[in-house]
Amino acid sequence: MTTVRDASLAVLRDHGITAIFGNPGSTELPMFRDFPDDFRYVLGLQESVAVGMADGYAQATGRAALVNLHSSAGVGHGLGNVFTAFRNRTPLVLVAGQQARSLLVGEPFLFAERPAEFPEPYVKYSREPARAADVPATLARAIHVATTPPCGPVLVSVPVDDWDRPAGPVPAHRVAGAVVGDPAALAEAAEQLAAATSPAFVVGGEVDRDGAFDDVVALAERHAARVYAAPMSPRCGFPERHRLFGGFLPATHDGIRAALDGHDVVLVLGSPVFPFHTEGAVEGDTAVPDGTALVQLTEDPAHAAWTPVGTSIVTGLRHGVRALLDGPPPRPRSEPPPRPATARVTADVITEELLLQTLADLRPVDSVVVEEAPATRGPMHDHLPFDRPASFFTCASGGLGHGLPAAVGMALGRSERVVALVGDGSAMYGIQALWSAAQLGVPLTIVVVHNARYRALDQFAEHFGITKPVGTALPGLDFVALATGQGVPGHRVDRAADLEPALAEALRSPGPVVLDVLVS
Repeated sequence: MTTVRDASLAVLRDHGITAIFGNPGSTELPMFRDFPDDFRYVLGLQESVAVGMADGYAQATGRAALVNLHSSAGVGHGLGNVFTAFRNRTPLVLVAGQQARSLLVGEPFLFAERPAEFPEPYVKYSREPARAADVPATLARAIHVATTPPCGPVLVSVPVDDWDRPAGPVPAHRVAGAVVGDPAALAEAAEQLAAATSPAFVVGGEVDRDGAFDDVVALAERHAARVYAAPMSPRCGFPERHRLFGGFLPATHDGIRAALDGHDVVLVLGSPVFPFHTEGAVEGDTAVPDGTALVQLTEDPAHAAWTPVGTSIVTGLRHGVRALLDGPPPRPRSEPPPRPATARVTADVITEELLLQTLADLRPVDSVVVEEAPATRGPMHDHLPFDRPASFFTCASGGLGHGLPAAVGMALGRSERVVALVGDGSAMYGIQALWSAAQLGVPLTIVVVHNARYRALDQFAEHFGITKPVGTALPGLDFVALATGQGVPGHRVDRAADLEPALAEALRSPGPVVLDVLVS
């Protein structure tokens, strides 16, 4: 007899999904009866950590990752990072346990009420199959939905007694193809770009996700266009030391309008228009300057629908940018002047700027940085540039607790050195990920920017005119002790003279290591 479990594992094999991230509960155990040798279970000590690790692993490998969660409580614990995966456009397949079908006439202990609704709206697809025999086919459909652009998480709720029931095999089925933009609209955009006097590009996370990095560089050089990073972009979409790079747009109407002023055509590639974070004093509902034409290329129909002005073309970024490269030659124009070079810093104490400059000097050229240090983002833009695709990752949601687990998953899925750059407050949201890093032995350098407070909130307090913020101080945290207690060596650095040798040693470590850096 073929069981639901056998047929479901066969579906996962067909899609190359053999790593399962999770924190098992009672309603999940039968899924793992006679656990096959060709599968790997990656244990996280809390469900949000498991989801974050799976997110990093999926982004590292370019494939869907499976997360096993426990009924309502486990899904609830993981929802913050499910939300981040949704914003990251990461293909995650969540398989959640449910109590036995025979008990669902009542309200049994540890069951999920309306399980398919619970994670909405931050999943693309969510089902509890009506019959046990439908579980494998539902799982196959969920995988296809998760991996179809725009990618994202999905959930399948499975009652605990389904796994041992009979089910037929699911025929192999492949979904192929890319989102191809309207040829006429792309041709019109190419003509508009060629005729521009002073074009500008705004690049977002989709550029890197869709493998369009080099094509965007070629398009920018062809048109001598100033290139800006979109507000809060979760990935590197353009080399930040390139002569055409203009810097990072702020998440405010005023700042974006000021940066784009003087450009007659703005091409937004793979970003919403625009993700704002604070209100600004600007008339109207758009940050695009008057008289500036805007063209957006995005794989996400929802982002296209709420763009307030201009023309939005729903397309895969690589296809769309290559169509623009095939357009007419641009009018003669001079390149914009390069950005002023950032001055090197020297300090007798460890500042964020000195830390990031030192990391930029020492990190291996092919290393990957996963960042979750919100208050450090500005100094990072100035002193830790990224020039390669798939070299920088951060959470697109702004929610904390993703960075440290995601770095563990990234290190598990990549061969290069991974550096987790996390704030002290952020690290505490997923500190259990250190245990998983130790068990897996991944090559991971964790740099904790330790300023003993939620400094991003202090900055926002200033914005709101709050002179005495509450709940932002974090005294007494010892990340060396926290790391050592979970099997990861840790070192504290509190003197500027010790920073370079300590960081160099941490970057050479064959396994995970924590550097607790006290910044002034």
